[in-house]
Amino acid sequence: MSECNSNCAACGEDCASRRTPQSFLKEHHPEAVVRRVYGVVSGKGGVGKSMVTSQLAVTLARRGYRVGILDADITGPSIPKAFGIQDKAVGTENAILPVTSGSGIQVMSINVLLEDETDPVIWRGPVIGGVVQQFWTDVIWDVDFLLVDMPPGTGDVALNVFQSIPLNGIVIVTSPQELVGMVVEKAVKMAEKMAVPIVGLVENMSYVKCPDCGREIHLFGEGKTEAAAEKHGLPLLARMPIDPALAALMDEGRIEEFDGHWLDDAADALI
Repeated sequence: MSECNSNCAACGEDCASRRTPQSFLKEHHPEAVVRRVYGVVSGKGGVGKSMVTSQLAVTLARRGYRVGILDADITGPSIPKAFGIQDKAVGTENAILPVTSGSGIQVMSINVLLEDETDPVIWRGPVIGGVVQQFWTDVIWDVDFLLVDMPPGTGDVALNVFQSIPLNGIVIVTSPQELVGMVVEKAVKMAEKMAVPIVGLVENMSYVKCPDCGREIHLFGEGKTEAAAEKHGLPLLARMPIDPALAALMDEGRIEEFDGHWLDDAADALI
């Protein structure tokens, strides 16, 4: 065997270093404190993942925990708007400080770095993945729970998060349409391939409550998410309603004022 020059790409030897799986996990900033990290994921877009992330963060914060949100949806960030955040992030010589919401939730998103939040982010996948990684390695978080609001699907950015951030688990968000089985299957398979635990499922847009009689109306039918959860041996943590009041709070940047306990069981599962 020739002398090793540590350049595996140019080497044809079948040595122990080549056979040993390499870890791509990154350390957070040395001044940061992060107790637990959970990804909030979906197999497709449009299921209200950011809505779930925001409410889950508020639910945990109301229990007295320090909470942060890493907005990994670089091309479609919505977390700062949900919390009414207008301030821009500031940095030190070797770090970035997260922006804090009215109730104390720490947020890092591309929108708190852009001069104009409406500017489009026209970057290729590796660049976007690098930015998300910096939100983990360069930000001085001080939280008990860091929630990572993932982009939809199983592409470059999701892979980058799974590989570089030491996730304690993921919460899969879905909706009750017929596609739910396929959507959950994609997310579950990716988590299994990356050896990341799945905490459970949250079904968003589960029902509409009649304002007159209070009856729950299941616009898209019911039982599909529960069947998917049973198939994979996962708990169904919550069913969240379609509520115009919630949508208005998101649009007005007042999500911290929501009134509801839909995600109490989901929060219990993270603690």
